Amino acid sequence: MAPHSVIGKPLPMTDAPGKVTGLGKYADDLVAPGMLFGKILHSPHAHARIRAINTSKAEALPGVKAVATGRDAPNPYGILPIGHDECVFALDRVRYIGDNVTAVAATSAEIAEEALELIEVDYDPLPAWFDPLESMKAAADWIHESKPHNIEKEYHHEFGNLEQGFANATFVREEHYYAAEVTHAAMEPHSTLAIWEPNGRLTVHSSTQVPYYLHRTVSEVCEMPMSQIRVIKPLVGGGFGGKSEVIPLEVAAAVLAKKAKRPVKITYTREEVFYAHRGRPITIVDLKVGLTREGKISAVAARVVQDGGAYCGYGPVTVLYSGALLGAIYDIPNVKYDGYRVLTNKPACGAMRGHGTVNVRFAFEAMLDALAHDARLDPVEVRRRNLLRAPCVTVNGLRVTSYGLPECIERVVERSGWAQKKGKLPYGRGVGMACSHYVSGAANPIIRSNMPHTTVHIKVDRDAAVTLYTGASEIGQGSDTIQVQIVAEVLGVRPERVKLVAADTELTPVDLGSYSSRVTFMAGNACLEAAKQMRGQIFAGVAKKFGCDAAILDARDDFIFSVDDSRLRLRFDEAAVAAIDFHGALVAKGTYAPPEDARGGKFKGAGVGPSPSYSYSAQVAEVSVDTETGRVHVHRIIAAHDCGKALNPMTVEGQIEGSVYMGLGQALQEEMVWNKGRLMNPTLLEYRIPSTLETPEIESIIVESIDPEGPFGAKEAGEGSLAATIPAIANAIYDAVGVRVNTLPITPEKILAALREKEKQQAGNDAPGTNGGSR
Repeated sequence: MAPHSVIGKPLPMTDAPGKVTGLGKYADDLVAPGMLFGKILHSPHAHARIRAINTSKAEALPGVKAVATGRDAPNPYGILPIGHDECVFALDRVRYIGDNVTAVAATSAEIAEEALELIEVDYDPLPAWFDPLESMKAAADWIHESKPHNIEKEYHHEFGNLEQGFANATFVREEHYYAAEVTHAAMEPHSTLAIWEPNGRLTVHSSTQVPYYLHRTVSEVCEMPMSQIRVIKPLVGGGFGGKSEVIPLEVAAAVLAKKAKRPVKITYTREEVFYAHRGRPITIVDLKVGLTREGKISAVAARVVQDGGAYCGYGPVTVLYSGALLGAIYDIPNVKYDGYRVLTNKPACGAMRGHGTVNVRFAFEAMLDALAHDARLDPVEVRRRNLLRAPCVTVNGLRVTSYGLPECIERVVERSGWAQKKGKLPYGRGVGMACSHYVSGAANPIIRSNMPHTTVHIKVDRDAAVTLYTGASEIGQGSDTIQVQIVAEVLGVRPERVKLVAADTELTPVDLGSYSSRVTFMAGNACLEAAKQMRGQIFAGVAKKFGCDAAILDARDDFIFSVDDSRLRLRFDEAAVAAIDFHGALVAKGTYAPPEDARGGKFKGAGVGPSPSYSYSAQVAEVSVDTETGRVHVHRIIAAHDCGKALNPMTVEGQIEGSVYMGLGQALQEEMVWNKGRLMNPTLLEYRIPSTLETPEIESIIVESIDPEGPFGAKEAGEGSLAATIPAIANAIYDAVGVRVNTLPITPEKILAALREKEKQQAGNDAPGTNGGSR
């Protein structure tokens, strides 16, 4: 008999029927009686004082029911306790093109748009900062007066003996890397319906990854007790981090609903989604790495500058992840990190899939490939020689409990035919490899609190229905399905028996949200604990009915039975009734908080990076480069991902493929193009995500290292594979044509320029009188 009946099975996602039939509802599908349509007036200036706002003409327009300005909601907010620097509407200053100035609620969207045109705003333009390197030199006209030189946060960490580490190195490289700004491009735009009820309560339906944080924020901004506010997350059409902090329209809808005493819905246009942003920042990396003659990494020094945009957002967390996760993948004894999060007059950047790690991982893995070439070692062999030996604690205090990277490397090397292809393919075609990793949830919460990171409740009624109440947010990654599978496995029932009630603050307990790939590990462990409690209650009732010891009972396929006596067997329906008769109401609770030894060190910034577990990925990309046009064609990407245990192999494979796809886009074509603070490509026509024509064959390999603390051994699968894709492609380009491009995206123009520079250098080396001589 297989050890599990539900876990490890490729079951369809629980929300699939609603999505494919159209019965499922997204935020913009929702309507309410008397609903008004909200529209927001955005700033045309990158940086300006607001001298005056005149809304009288808009208020007089027939059909307009409310106009809101900063005076209606002056309380600042932000996702981090240290970063409450945003107001839903600008109070005295706008800080980027697209900043929110006022909003209108009207009986139709057309009337609301007309009303916006009637609002008169007197601006006094100020000097604006668009380049992070220039911005951090600013002596005056700072974007926030409390942030000198426009530096949101800076961190300086050093571990080990850096000087000695570089002294021990035979090969040392210093390189400069640049990664352009990219955004999530989720299919569903942001949308919120806020319903003001006659009893003074407010219900907010919103496309969010963080219902609990939205609940808190609406309470603070609207100055209402949380008990008077209900937040419900409907279906979400993609998040990727872009909905993991409170977005202005969510609060704007609530403010307008409160003022109008009517339901108000706001849905962003695609251009507004781009300006709301919260994507991956422009990242400038100066990296120095030392390698010994034996191929061991002896020292790493990284200086990272991130363009954070006009507000704090997740900024300090992003820049800390960039430094912290230099560790926990390879054995690096000496590390120095200097990180700067810089404010500019552009939309705020934030969390995006692989939060904080992707751009620095591109730099590091490309550098490691170059060092392997210097040392005349196979890039695979260099990685083998620097593997961790888990369980272990890294030099910067990250605890590694399971480590499937060695197997990931071997699996992709074998599947790709690496030994037969590396350096042996015809000119113009090559292979490259890279590795990456990510957290399985942050060990420390965003808010300062000792409460569990997640709580779930399970109730079994007399009709034998199992109801799971969870605050965790399904955003397309399959977390609802995983929680149902865990509960069904432990209780020994079919997954169809488990009804899920999720992400409704009036009904479900607190979960901190879907970010940092935390849900499977954290909510999964809470489900496991609650299900075991419920199983114990049911077994106790059945044991009394049978007159046997509960220890000899087991559950599977909707039956409770004795492992010692085949005559003692009850259908789950009968077992539930027996347990209720003996025990009363069947209710169980499960919680999860990371163990203390997983929470990191005591130095400034030590709270970001620690995780209860880390996932690992290795990838090989095979590409061809047209040297006439510079165009790169990616033929194949093989990705092995260590997810601990694949609770649902189908969803794991989907997450690996999605990560590789997003990495492909950032590697070769995606870029937000700015001109003095104005986004020049704010549509999906101009912002070029990969189509099916550009997407290569993606082969997913699941590696199971069985984490000792994960639910059934599971850990993250949704983000860790993305960061390896970009350097794997970059390294394959080098193998194909012998040039390295250190800036993202790697466009045809950059490749052609690198090829021309290579030809000049070769011509110079071959000229008479040079060391190259003439041939």
